[in-house]
Amino acid sequence: MELVKNIFFNTDRLVANEIVKISYTGLFFQNGATNVYIRYGFGEEWENLVEKEMIKTELGFQIEIPLENKGTLNFCIKNEKDEWDNNNGENYIFEIQKPETSLAVIDDKKSLKKLRKTYIWSKKLKITIYKILISIPKIITGNYRKKLTNQEQNNH
Repeated sequence: MELVKNIFFNTDRLVANEIVKISYTGLFFQNGATNVYIRYGFGEEWENLVEKEMIKTELGFQIEIPLENKGTLNFCIKNEKDEWDNNNGENYIFEIQKPETSLAVIDDKKSLKKLRKTYIWSKKLKITIYKILISIPKIITGNYRKKLTNQEQNNH
């Protein structure tokens, strides 16, 4: 989702207590900067101020940030030359929504559900690999025809 030109998030909404991936494709990325840093804080007072280096990818400079329940995420970007991209002096400011508690699941049940899904997928993967390993020799030798029952063999 693009909320401001050249700033992208991996989600449609910024929700407190979740991790968001930020992608920056602004001026520094376009001009080939090698090192870009994000300085961010929360709320009107930029609480818990942090500065971290972003990772350069083909999709821009990226970083994952844990969102606090402080109302807004505020940040600006700088390059290795200490030049700033602060949204023309306005900074980048985005509203953080409170998590929906009506749909909250107890962590133990959530973990159990994840484990169950993982177990099911691992079983499916094992079965698929087994079928492939069994089928390859049959295909190579040409012995992949369905076995006929005794009655079918007598009819032929």
